[in-house]
Amino acid sequence: MPHPLNPAIAATFAPPVMEARRWLDGVTFSPERPLINVSQAAPLDLPPEGLRQAIAQAALHEPQAHLYGPVLGLPELRAQIATQWSPQYGGSVAPEQVAITQGCNQAFCAVLATLAGPGDEVILPTPWYFNHKMWLDMSGVRTVPLAPGAGLLPDPDEARAKITPRTRAIVLVSPNNPGGVEYPADLIRAFADLARAHRIALIVDETYRDFDSREGAPHDLFTDPDWPDYFIQLYSFSKAYRLTGHRVGAIVASETRLAEVEKFLDTVAICPNQLGQMAALWGMRNLGDWLAGERREILARRAAMAQGLEALEGWDLLGCGAYFAYATHPDPRPSPDFARALVREAGVLMLPGTMFMPDGSAQAARQMRIAFANIDTTIIGEVMARLAALQSKP
Repeated sequence: MPHPLNPAIAATFAPPVMEARRWLDGVTFSPERPLINVSQAAPLDLPPEGLRQAIAQAALHEPQAHLYGPVLGLPELRAQIATQWSPQYGGSVAPEQVAITQGCNQAFCAVLATLAGPGDEVILPTPWYFNHKMWLDMSGVRTVPLAPGAGLLPDPDEARAKITPRTRAIVLVSPNNPGGVEYPADLIRAFADLARAHRIALIVDETYRDFDSREGAPHDLFTDPDWPDYFIQLYSFSKAYRLTGHRVGAIVASETRLAEVEKFLDTVAICPNQLGQMAALWGMRNLGDWLAGERREILARRAAMAQGLEALEGWDLLGCGAYFAYATHPDPRPSPDFARALVREAGVLMLPGTMFMPDGSAQAARQMRIAFANIDTTIIGEVMARLAALQSKP
């Protein structure tokens, strides 16, 4: 007799990136046309040498690097975030309002664990980040899709109509994954006002904040002295300093909320990775100019991706920013079939829109996400050439 299985886990879809990688099984790629992987938004380049040296020195000479630490993270890193965030956002963030997590995914899980339980509801704009949907499914929380309007921007009035007595939070991701769209500050403020009025939480995942094309603060929520009553920010160091393997994320929320988050984190991880936290702290203190250069490079790739897709016959660019382009494709095959065919026919691995949309969505069958963080402008041009060549085949 098989062992019992939690039905909520069993009903959750398989990790999409892992599924896509399996499409490569049995497929060979020639040196003349190697695989171009635009499926995942994880930097493949190593952290800068100075940061790697700092990690090595910490591993060799910092005893704390190998011991348990505070559940909510190193005090120095929490204080550094508060010190930098306050002037950057023109508001007030205290170290006690910051927690460090094992990556931003854990930050989301920890926050949602304190907000919602089985039978509760959370509003997610579509296309959504699939791991957010997966965690809600596994937690028995009902995901309420919020369809986007023009430019993939969600509508606060549409969200208001979906709020029920079971609603616990609205989640925004800006710059967006998978859509790439940067939400205007006044739109984020409108959602904040909505959340505050209904006594629910507004969660804003700012994983890709460092690659926003706009200058200055992306929103003004921290300028409100009462922001801890309704606003929760999530952040990731993985993209900023290429620390994906070290798993370092952050939550900025009320002290009351973080006291509940601490219960979750102590149970699932005890404390965040010490070396990763030390690396993030070193990066914040020393890599400002380097990160500005990384941002300029990503913005150049964004421009090349947008220009390439806009010139590609039959493709319609829906959103482009941070690490992502999101577009409709002209192929007659549904996007999951088209995505698998791209591996064999064009040597390109990208994800179909069905991985980011509710089951049965007609729009998803025409949509694709292209993650361009790991391909420079030359390879972006090659992607466009391969897609164009595929379309020209009889």
